[in-house]
Amino acid sequence: SLYSLAVQAEGNILVGGKFTALGGQTRNYIGRLNPDGTLDTEFNPGASDSVSSLVVQTDGKILVGGAFGRLGGRSRSFIGRLNINGTLDTEFNPGANYVVSSLALQTDGKILVGGLFEMLGGQARNHIGRLNPDGTLDTGFNPGASVGVSSLAIQADGKILVGGPFGMLGGQIRSSIGRLNATEPATQSLTYDAPTITWLRGGSSPEVWRTTFDWSSDGLLWTPLGEGTR
Repeated sequence: SLYSLAVQAEGNILVGGKFTALGGQTRNYIGRLNPDGTLDTEFNPGASDSVSSLVVQTDGKILVGGAFGRLGGRSRSFIGRLNINGTLDTEFNPGANYVVSSLALQTDGKILVGGLFEMLGGQARNHIGRLNPDGTLDTGFNPGASVGVSSLAIQADGKILVGGPFGMLGGQIRSSIGRLNATEPATQSLTYDAPTITWLRGGSSPEVWRTTFDWSSDGLLWTPLGEGTR
């Protein structure tokens, strides 16, 4: 089974799941495909059990969540981070006490984490928590859910959509889906100084890795201006 896919900036495809072969070769629960679908033979970190979630950071590093106890040949409890080439980022090791099912990245680099765990970063967190960019726990974020969190998404205003089999979220009754308010502002601005458009984003807004710009004088007919450069 495949549980997670993520596309890197150069078009390579990260694949996570509960498999031991990919593209006709041995790959333990995580691998990478070239844009044409052939196996990237240089990328083979390996995990000890299934990979449920993959997120690519703006620096190219890869956040990995799942049911594993080892990642990249080292001990990692259900969450870890890989460098672009697939080697383990040894500086990132927050740890959870059970499965990490979903990850989401804010523009400020903070990492939302959802799953079946009751401990994250060494402290009590009921199925949802947030990490600082260095992997330490964000102690100001602790809404809690009654049962596991399966999916996370961040809206443009920083609010957090949460899905899973829970009946309570943030101390209130919510049947399997709910939304959390942003604890920090989501900021953005758009300025134009010919021939440059500058889009600045920050805070708790969702991270993006590819943008395209279009122009219109009437809101009906649009002219593509091309991809943005980070």
